[in-house]
Amino acid sequence: MENDTTLLKSVSLFSGIETHDLESLCDCLSAKIRNYKANATIFSEGDAAEFVGVVLSGEVQVVKDDFYGNRNILAFISEGQLFGEAFACADITILPVSVIATSKCTIMLINYRKILTTCSNCCEFHSKLIFNMLRVVANKNVILNQKIEFISKRTTKEKLMAYLASEAKKAGSNSFSIPFNRQELADYLYVDRSAMSNELSKLRNEGVLEFNKDKFKLL
Repeated sequence: MENDTTLLKSVSLFSGIETHDLESLCDCLSAKIRNYKANATIFSEGDAAEFVGVVLSGEVQVVKDDFYGNRNILAFISEGQLFGEAFACADITILPVSVIATSKCTIMLINYRKILTTCSNCCEFHSKLIFNMLRVVANKNVILNQKIEFISKRTTKEKLMAYLASEAKKAGSNSFSIPFNRQELADYLYVDRSAMSNELSKLRNEGVLEFNKDKFKLL
Protein backbone atom coordinates (compact mmCIF):
# COMPACT_ATOMS: atom_id res chain seq x y z
CA MET A 1 0.00 0.00 0.00
CA GLU A 2 1.33 3.38 -0.99
CA ASN A 3 1.06 6.12 1.61
CA ASP A 4 1.56 9.83 1.50
CA THR A 5 4.14 10.15 4.26
CA THR A 6 3.71 13.93 4.36
CA LEU A 7 0.11 13.44 5.52
CA LEU A 8 1.08 10.71 7.96
CA LYS A 9 3.76 12.87 9.61
CA SER A 10 1.02 15.29 10.71
CA VAL A 11 -0.92 12.53 12.47
CA SER A 12 -0.51 12.48 16.25
CA LEU A 13 -0.51 8.67 16.29
CA PHE A 14 2.68 8.65 14.21
CA SER A 15 4.48 11.46 16.03
CA GLY A 16 8.21 10.85 16.42
CA ILE A 17 8.32 8.00 13.92
CA GLU A 18 10.83 8.52 11.13
CA THR A 19 9.53 9.06 7.62
CA HIS A 20 11.36 6.03 6.25
CA ASP A 21 9.64 3.83 8.87
CA LEU A 22 6.09 4.98 8.15
CA GLU A 23 5.42 2.76 5.13
CA SER A 24 6.75 -0.30 6.95
CA LEU A 25 4.62 0.62 9.95
CA CYS A 26 1.46 0.91 7.86
CA ASP A 27 2.16 -2.50 6.34
CA CYS A 28 2.67 -3.89 9.85
CA LEU A 29 -0.68 -2.43 10.91
CA SER A 30 -2.47 -3.66 7.76
CA ALA A 31 -3.84 -0.13 7.48
CA LYS A 32 -6.60 0.52 4.94
CA ILE A 33 -7.34 3.81 3.18
CA ARG A 34 -10.95 4.70 2.45
CA ASN A 35 -12.48 7.76 0.75
CA TYR A 36 -15.88 9.11 1.84
CA LYS A 37 -18.25 11.70 0.45
CA ALA A 38 -19.70 14.47 2.61
CA ASN A 39 -22.48 13.20 4.91
CA ALA A 40 -21.38 9.58 4.46
CA THR A 41 -21.48 7.31 7.50
CA ILE A 42 -18.05 5.95 8.41
CA PHE A 43 -19.07 4.06 11.58
CA SER A 44 -22.65 3.36 12.62
CA GLU A 45 -23.95 2.94 16.14
CA GLY A 46 -24.12 -0.82 16.74
CA ASP A 47 -21.10 -1.64 14.55
CA ALA A 48 -18.34 -3.76 16.05
CA ALA A 49 -15.78 -1.52 17.80
CA GLU A 50 -12.76 -2.94 15.99
CA PHE A 51 -11.17 -0.05 14.16
CA VAL A 52 -9.44 3.21 14.94
CA GLY A 53 -9.96 5.88 12.30
CA VAL A 54 -7.31 8.42 11.31
CA VAL A 55 -8.47 11.51 9.41
CA LEU A 56 -5.92 12.07 6.64
CA SER A 57 -8.00 14.81 5.00
CA GLY A 58 -11.40 16.37 5.62
CA GLU A 59 -13.45 16.45 8.82
CA VAL A 60 -15.80 14.14 10.70
CA GLN A 61 -18.17 14.33 13.65
CA VAL A 62 -18.87 11.77 16.35
CA VAL A 63 -22.61 11.84 16.98
CA LYS A 64 -25.25 10.19 19.16
CA ASP A 65 -28.92 10.12 18.19
CA ASP A 66 -31.47 9.58 20.95
CA PHE A 67 -34.68 7.54 20.76
CA TYR A 68 -36.58 10.51 19.33
CA GLY A 69 -34.03 11.29 16.63
CA ASN A 70 -32.42 14.27 18.34
CA ARG A 71 -28.75 14.47 17.48
CA ASN A 72 -25.98 15.30 19.92
CA ILE A 73 -22.54 16.08 18.53
CA LEU A 74 -20.00 14.56 20.88
CA ALA A 75 -16.83 15.58 19.07
CA PHE A 76 -15.45 17.29 15.98
CA ILE A 77 -12.46 15.49 14.46
CA SER A 78 -10.22 17.31 11.97
CA GLU A 79 -7.23 16.38 9.81
CA GLY A 80 -4.50 14.47 11.63
CA GLN A 81 -6.77 13.39 14.49
CA LEU A 82 -8.19 10.01 15.52
CA PHE A 83 -11.64 8.67 16.31
CA GLY A 84 -12.88 5.41 17.80
CA GLU A 85 -9.72 4.83 19.84
CA ALA A 86 -11.37 5.19 23.26
CA PHE A 87 -14.01 2.55 22.55
CA ALA A 88 -11.50 0.17 21.00
CA CYS A 89 -8.97 0.51 23.83
CA ALA A 90 -11.72 0.11 26.43
CA ASP A 91 -12.58 -3.23 24.79
CA ILE A 92 -16.15 -2.10 24.14
CA THR A 93 -17.49 -4.59 21.60
CA ILE A 94 -20.31 -2.49 20.09
CA LEU A 95 -20.05 1.18 19.13
CA PRO A 96 -22.48 3.40 21.08
CA VAL A 97 -22.02 6.28 18.60
CA SER A 98 -21.85 6.99 14.88
CA VAL A 99 -19.14 8.80 12.93
CA ILE A 100 -20.25 11.00 10.02
CA ALA A 101 -18.11 12.67 7.34
CA THR A 102 -18.94 16.38 7.31
CA SER A 103 -16.88 16.94 4.17
CA LYS A 104 -15.22 14.84 1.53
CA CYS A 105 -12.54 12.99 3.45
CA THR A 106 -9.86 10.32 3.38
CA ILE A 107 -9.71 7.97 6.35
CA MET A 108 -7.12 5.41 7.41
CA LEU A 109 -8.67 2.47 9.25
CA ILE A 110 -6.52 0.39 11.60
CA ASN A 111 -7.57 -2.60 13.67
CA TYR A 112 -6.82 -1.48 17.23
CA ARG A 113 -5.33 -4.87 18.14
CA LYS A 114 -2.62 -4.24 15.57
CA ILE A 115 -1.72 -1.02 17.39
CA LEU A 116 -1.66 -2.38 20.92
CA THR A 117 0.06 -5.69 20.15
CA THR A 118 3.68 -5.66 19.03
CA CYS A 119 4.24 -7.65 15.87
CA SER A 120 6.45 -10.70 15.36
CA ASN A 121 9.02 -8.50 13.62
CA CYS A 122 9.56 -6.57 16.88
CA CYS A 123 9.54 -3.24 15.04
CA GLU A 124 11.43 -0.63 17.06
CA PHE A 125 8.89 2.03 16.19
CA HIS A 126 5.91 0.00 17.46
CA SER A 127 6.60 0.90 21.11
CA LYS A 128 6.54 4.58 20.07
CA LEU A 129 3.19 3.94 18.41
CA ILE A 130 1.74 2.51 21.63
CA PHE A 131 3.05 5.51 23.60
CA ASN A 132 1.44 7.86 21.07
CA MET A 133 -1.87 6.02 21.39
CA LEU A 134 -1.85 6.45 25.17
CA ARG A 135 -1.14 10.17 24.73
CA VAL A 136 -3.99 10.53 22.22
CA VAL A 137 -6.44 8.87 24.61
CA ALA A 138 -5.22 11.09 27.48
CA ASN A 139 -5.61 14.25 25.39
CA LYS A 140 -9.11 13.22 24.34
CA ASN A 141 -9.98 12.82 28.01
CA VAL A 142 -8.83 16.40 28.65
CA ILE A 143 -11.00 17.63 25.76
CA LEU A 144 -13.99 15.67 27.06
CA ASN A 145 -13.58 17.22 30.50
CA GLN A 146 -13.52 20.65 28.87
CA LYS A 147 -16.76 19.91 27.04
CA ILE A 148 -18.35 18.79 30.30
CA GLU A 149 -17.47 22.23 31.65
CA PHE A 150 -19.37 23.84 28.75
CA ILE A 151 -22.54 21.78 28.96
CA SER A 152 -22.66 21.82 32.77
CA LYS A 153 -23.28 25.57 32.74
CA ARG A 154 -26.79 26.42 33.88
CA THR A 155 -27.95 28.63 31.01
CA THR A 156 -27.62 28.68 27.24
CA LYS A 157 -25.82 32.03 27.49
CA GLU A 158 -23.25 30.63 29.91
CA LYS A 159 -22.69 27.57 27.71
CA LEU A 160 -22.18 29.77 24.66
CA MET A 161 -19.77 32.13 26.36
CA ALA A 162 -17.74 29.31 27.90
CA TYR A 163 -17.38 27.63 24.51
CA LEU A 164 -16.60 30.83 22.58
CA ALA A 165 -14.06 31.97 25.16
CA SER A 166 -12.35 28.59 24.87
CA GLU A 167 -12.21 28.86 21.06
CA ALA A 168 -10.77 32.38 21.32
CA LYS A 169 -8.08 31.13 23.68
CA LYS A 170 -7.30 28.24 21.35
CA ALA A 171 -6.98 30.64 18.40
CA GLY A 172 -4.89 33.10 20.42
CA SER A 173 -7.15 35.91 19.25
CA ASN A 174 -10.52 37.44 20.02
CA SER A 175 -11.40 36.82 16.34
CA PHE A 176 -11.81 33.16 15.37
CA SER A 177 -13.84 30.61 13.43
CA ILE A 178 -15.72 27.62 14.83
CA PRO A 179 -16.20 24.25 13.07
CA PHE A 180 -20.01 24.25 13.41
CA ASN A 181 -23.04 25.78 11.75
CA ARG A 182 -25.86 26.96 14.03
CA GLN A 183 -27.66 23.62 14.28
CA GLU A 184 -24.40 21.77 14.87
CA LEU A 185 -23.38 24.23 17.58
CA ALA A 186 -26.71 23.72 19.31
CA ASP A 187 -26.28 19.95 19.05
CA TYR A 188 -22.75 20.22 20.45
CA LEU A 189 -23.80 22.32 23.44
CA TYR A 190 -27.02 20.35 24.01
CA VAL A 191 -29.28 23.39 23.71
CA ASP A 192 -32.32 24.38 21.67
CA ARG A 193 -31.30 26.07 18.41
CA SER A 194 -33.91 28.85 18.61
CA ALA A 195 -33.00 29.66 22.20
CA MET A 196 -29.33 29.71 21.28
CA SER A 197 -29.93 32.00 18.31
CA ASN A 198 -31.85 34.38 20.55
CA GLU A 199 -28.98 34.45 23.04
CA LEU A 200 -26.47 35.14 20.27
CA SER A 201 -28.58 38.08 19.09
CA LYS A 202 -28.82 39.44 22.65
CA LEU A 203 -25.06 39.15 23.13
CA ARG A 204 -24.47 41.00 19.88
CA ASN A 205 -26.92 43.75 20.85
CA GLU A 206 -25.21 44.06 24.23
CA GLY A 207 -21.87 44.59 22.48
CA VAL A 208 -20.38 41.37 23.86
CA LEU A 209 -19.59 39.79 20.51
CA GLU A 210 -19.88 40.06 16.73
CA PHE A 211 -20.48 37.16 14.38
CA ASN A 212 -21.10 36.24 10.77
CA LYS A 213 -21.88 32.59 10.08
CA ASP A 214 -18.97 30.61 11.61
CA LYS A 215 -16.79 33.67 12.32
CA PHE A 216 -16.89 35.27 15.78
CA LYS A 217 -15.25 38.17 17.56
CA LEU A 218 -15.36 38.70 21.31
CA LEU A 219 -15.46 42.38 22.26
